[in-house]
Amino acid sequence: MAVGAAVTDQARLPGAVKGLAAVSLCNDVASEMIYPLLPPFVASLGGGPATLGLIDGASDFAASMLRWWSGRVADRPRTRGPLIASGYFLAVVLRPAVALATAAWQVVGIRVGDRVGKGLRSPARDAMIADITPTPMLGRAFGLHRSADHLGAVLGSLLAFELLRRGWLVPDVIAASLFPGLAALVALAVAFKLLPRAAGAEDSGTLAAPGPPIDSGAPRLAAQLGWLAALAALRFPETLLLFRLQQLGVPVPAIPLIWALLHIVRSAASYPSGLLADRLGSRPALVVGTALHAVALAGLGLTGSPGVGLVLFLGNGVVIGLTEPAERAAVARLAPRKRGGTFGRYQALAGVGALVAGTSFGWIYQGVGPGAAFAIAAGAGLLVVGGWLAAERQVRA
Repeated sequence: MAVGAAVTDQARLPGAVKGLAAVSLCNDVASEMIYPLLPPFVASLGGGPATLGLIDGASDFAASMLRWWSGRVADRPRTRGPLIASGYFLAVVLRPAVALATAAWQVVGIRVGDRVGKGLRSPARDAMIADITPTPMLGRAFGLHRSADHLGAVLGSLLAFELLRRGWLVPDVIAASLFPGLAALVALAVAFKLLPRAAGAEDSGTLAAPGPPIDSGAPRLAAQLGWLAALAALRFPETLLLFRLQQLGVPVPAIPLIWALLHIVRSAASYPSGLLADRLGSRPALVVGTALHAVALAGLGLTGSPGVGLVLFLGNGVVIGLTEPAERAAVARLAPRKRGGTFGRYQALAGVGALVAGTSFGWIYQGVGPGAAFAIAAGAGLLVVGGWLAAERQVRA
């Protein structure tokens, strides 16, 4: 089917795209009941900033190792369903086990296992969304998905806050994440029933515009993919951002509420950013988002005020809302075919980079101070977005 015909016949996003957004919403309710509680929980087990940086970095690295393989497998559309289902199932089972940890290293290990599930499902899910969505609507499709994802984080954080307010212990809140995880599996079964027949065809990219995939014969496009992955990897670990708020005097019971506010900002920004990427391309959102990220990081490193720190932390939500849909739409447009492998390579490179960056930022934070860690991260992000712009110009030339 031609792209123009698909858009004419489908003024709205496909039902399966909306279904997969609902899955991410439920899954993130479960995930974000836990994530904002990791800094105080790890601290209670004797861990510090270096451990928190390692949690983010090692988790992303574990997911990335699988994404390279699972992305290639996902180029066969009939394998996408099993990959997505097994990835979500693994997360639902392992996530509540964090409550049983008695040492910080055990939290690292369980989070790595949780992220293995993400490594299985993410390339297949993103490729499925890209292939069942008309090309002119890719930004909106990924914007809706990211918006639902962040809305789930809002609900999960608020749920954690309410349970803590009612006197629940942190391990009990973590264990309760099992229930929204089970709801995600139910939503996934519904989403699969909404898939069009084209999603099961042997050839992927049926709704995409013609063009070559990224491979060894397209080094300029591969370089552009690498820059995009580096840009994603260099975002400062959010466990360390939460730790910084605690250092500035924000009380632990308020952390889930603040995390919810952050995701309200992200959710509100994601769909408009996707729409912007459809109309103007990914460049404006990525450039503006990276610049805002640098400003927020620099401010968090310099301020001693919890109020200013909170404003800058929430401002970082605009950064994620701007950049995530634009990045995914850019990757999908780089590879009209074999999108599973392309998303796998992109996510794998980003994960390896996140391990190096997250661990490095954690050690710098602990050994030198937050100002140095934030300043280095801000400068690195600006350099990378400049490299991506140069690579994009070469592709256009």
